[in-house]
Amino acid sequence: MTDLAAITHNYIAAWNETDAARRVGLLDAAFTNDVSYRDPIMQGDGHAGLTALIEGVQQRFPGFRFSLRGTPDGFGEFIRFSWNLGPEGVDSVIEGTDIGFVENGRLKTVTGFLDKIPAQ
Repeated sequence: MTDLAAITHNYIAAWNETDAARRVGLLDAAFTNDVSYRDPIMQGDGHAGLTALIEGVQQRFPGFRFSLRGTPDGFGEFIRFSWNLGPEGVDSVIEGTDIGFVENGRLKTVTGFLDKIPAQ
């Protein structure tokens, strides 16, 4: 049985970790080594590719934090969950929904959809 809560907890923790050394363990807990991430704005493969994406988001939005929105659901080896991104204590600036394929309790693929983005 896939532990949806643990998967989403590890995912959010990895995206929020600003210390590169601590993030290594979180990436390992959340993602397979050959993870593939795709959304309308960015893409990355493997832990190195995901690290670059995370660092890019943290640089572009300093002080913003990811949080889970709602309850994750899934079936078989698939998971769907929604998230918020913004400064703590205020309404989220960006919101999204991710669909992932889970292999041995970790995300192997993530396809992200942006539900709310600020006006360009």
